[in-house]
Amino acid sequence: MSSFVFVTGNANKLKEVRAILSSSGIQVSSQSVEVPEIQGSTQEVAFAKCSAAAEKLGTACVTEDTALCFHALDGLPGPYIKDFMTKLGHDGLNKLLVGFDDYRATALCTFAYSPGPGHPPILFEGRTEGRIVPPRGPATFGWDAIFEPSSPEGDGRTYAEMDGETKNGISHRYKALKKLCEYLEKEGNVE
Repeated sequence: MSSFVFVTGNANKLKEVRAILSSSGIQVSSQSVEVPEIQGSTQEVAFAKCSAAAEKLGTACVTEDTALCFHALDGLPGPYIKDFMTKLGHDGLNKLLVGFDDYRATALCTFAYSPGPGHPPILFEGRTEGRIVPPRGPATFGWDAIFEPSSPEGDGRTYAEMDGETKNGISHRYKALKKLCEYLEKEGNVE
């Protein structure tokens, strides 16, 4: 296939995935599918979500889950970052670390690919190490304004302070998506 169905209702995620894939020739269509959100590890959540989406769609699909893992909190909020962000906002996420000396965090992206109903999904993870900082930059995309990658390319900026090309070249999403594309090309699933 030269395209795949990306199961998401998040326009920002779709935009980033399309930008990252722009030079690969792979086209991405999207479809929003309601699937149960289970509790568990990032891997368990991604596996269940992709399996359910493939069953509902009746075709091959790709899902994506993002986690933000605070080292001081033993990996929390992890896969529950969306709910934490909605309830607490940027300032509340920072307050979770009050009293800790460790502000390190791992941004984790898990893409799950299912060739179709009845096939177990294959997981592809990407990680970016960084730290949690007071919000800087536009607050338009999740927790980007409080995550400062530790890579030299980040140059001390949060994801929100970076232009799209810079962020997409170092992000956890880019790293996971690259692994997924390499797998699809190797297996002949990309025409």
